[in-house]
Amino acid sequence: MKMPRHIAIIMDGNGRWAKKKGLPRIMGHRSGVETVSVITEACAMKGIEVLTLYAFSSENWKRPQKEVDALMNLLGYALDKNREKIKRNNIKMRVIGRVDGLSRSLAESIRKIEEETASNSGMVLALALNYGGRQEILDAVEKICGTNNNSDSGAQRMTEEDFGKFLYTRDLPDPDLIIRTSGEMRLSNFLLWQAAYSEFYVTDTLWPDFDVAQLEKALNEYGDRERRFGE
Repeated sequence: MKMPRHIAIIMDGNGRWAKKKGLPRIMGHRSGVETVSVITEACAMKGIEVLTLYAFSSENWKRPQKEVDALMNLLGYALDKNREKIKRNNIKMRVIGRVDGLSRSLAESIRKIEEETASNSGMVLALALNYGGRQEILDAVEKICGTNNNSDSGAQRMTEEDFGKFLYTRDLPDPDLIIRTSGEMRLSNFLLWQAAYSEFYVTDTLWPDFDVAQLEKALNEYGDRERRFGE
């Protein structure tokens, strides 16, 4: 079966999952973290080269402060809890987004796990934290302007490949398959540049209920598609 090199997932539906069960929203996020562990390990075992997970967007700061604080604590806990498992599975950890906008303790957890897995040769797990697609493009433009000493002459000669070198994902392939759970039909400011020719798979399944069988279903549908890249 034809397999994607890079899978990106918009993990949606934690809050709705909790509401359906009469639980606080944070319980949905906690259950979603367990799903992350299961799907990450499954993708690594299948030989997927890159898995990118949309964990916390730059727009998520608008949520109630109590929920944001709980999410930040949960993210730090999940990174620390799964550090040894990630290392055992030879996974290389990356975080994309504005890490400097995160708390000092979370940024330190990120730095530590990135350093400890930097030499791993297996799947790259890219966690999108404080991430926004438009924000990423603006950050890239700012870097380009700085590189060219605020002159637009370099930008005029720039190719798509050149521009890609300034993105958070500069050394990663573009996603072949983007999966979104919970049935929403939108990108939500995720990998806007990189998604130009990605295949999309949307399921009504809420993220905490997304399991290996659901992953297999998405991969099977991807394998049946013919990718044309605008041809």
